[in-house]
Amino acid sequence: MQLDQVKIVADSSSDVLAMKGVAFETAPLKIITAEKEYVDNAVLDVRGMVEELQRYKGKSSTSCPNTAEWLAAFGEARWVFCVTITGTLSGSYNAACMAKEVYEEAHPDRRVFVLNTLSAGPEICLILERLQQLVMQGLTFEEVVERITSYRENTGLLFMLESLQNFAKNGRVSPLLARVVGVLGVRVVGKASDVGDLEPLDKCRGEQKALSDVVRRLEEQGFVGGRVRIAHCFNEAAALELKSQITAGFPTAEVVIYPCRGLCSFYAERGGLLVGLKKRRYNTTGGREFLPPVWINSTVYRVRTPG
Repeated sequence: MQLDQVKIVADSSSDVLAMKGVAFETAPLKIITAEKEYVDNAVLDVRGMVEELQRYKGKSSTSCPNTAEWLAAFGEARWVFCVTITGTLSGSYNAACMAKEVYEEAHPDRRVFVLNTLSAGPEICLILERLQQLVMQGLTFEEVVERITSYRENTGLLFMLESLQNFAKNGRVSPLLARVVGVLGVRVVGKASDVGDLEPLDKCRGEQKALSDVVRRLEEQGFVGGRVRIAHCFNEAAALELKSQITAGFPTAEVVIYPCRGLCSFYAERGGLLVGLKKRRYNTTGGREFLPPVWINSTVYRVRTPG
C-alpha cells in the first residue's frame, strides 16, 4: 500500500485526535440529555460537560456516528482502516460496516476494514498505535488486517470507577448498584469482557485498595511488561500512583497517562481510570518493537522501547 492513499479512522471513544505520519480522522460520538447535546470533538469542553452532568438529574444517553458521518471520515482514501468502540455498547460498529458497504460499492477499487475492538478508550489507543505502525511498514492491506486482528486478541481493558451514575441513567447498570458505588469510598474495579461488555470484578473500599487491585488484575490478564495506557477523568493523582505501582512491579512497563475526552469521561465519570494493556509482548518481526510517536489529545508522547 502507498502510505499517501491510506487512512485510519476511529470513533471518538479512542480519545485519539491526531496521528503523525498517516492520515487520520475521528468520527465523534455524542452525549445527549434532555437539555443539551455534547459532541465529542476537539473543541468539546470536557470539564464543563462533566460538571454539568454531575448536576443533571434526568436520563442521559449516547449517540454513535451515523453512516453518512463515517463515509465523510473515510474521505477519498483507497485503503481505509476503521476502528470502533465495542459493538455491545454502541451502534458505531454497525454504522461503520454499513458505510463500508456503501463506500466499496461506489468505489470497487477501494477497500475498507472495520474492526470491532470490543473495548473503548486506552485499549483502542493501543490498537491504533499498532495499526499506525503496521501501515507505516508498507505491508499489504491483507497483512495489516491479519496482524491487527491478531493484536486485538492480545490487548485488554481494566477500569476503576468512583461512580456509576451515568451508567444507571442510560440503563447500563441497575440504580441499586450505582447507589452502592461511591458510598463510603467504594470503587468498582472491572474489565472489558471477551464479548465487549463491561464486567465488574471487585468492590474496593478506598482508592488505594482499588489501585492495588488493578495492578493485581493486570498480572491476571497476562501482563508481563510493555505498553500501558491510563486515561483518567480528572484524577491525575490516582493515575500517577497507579503508574508508580505498575512500574515498580513491572520494570519494563511503558506507561502513558492522558485525560479522557468526552465519551470516555461520560462513562468513567469524575475520578475514574481506564487502563489499556498489552497482555503479552507482541512482536512479529523479531528483535525490539518499533513504536512511532503517539499523538493523544494533540500532545506527542515519544515512547521508548522496553528491553
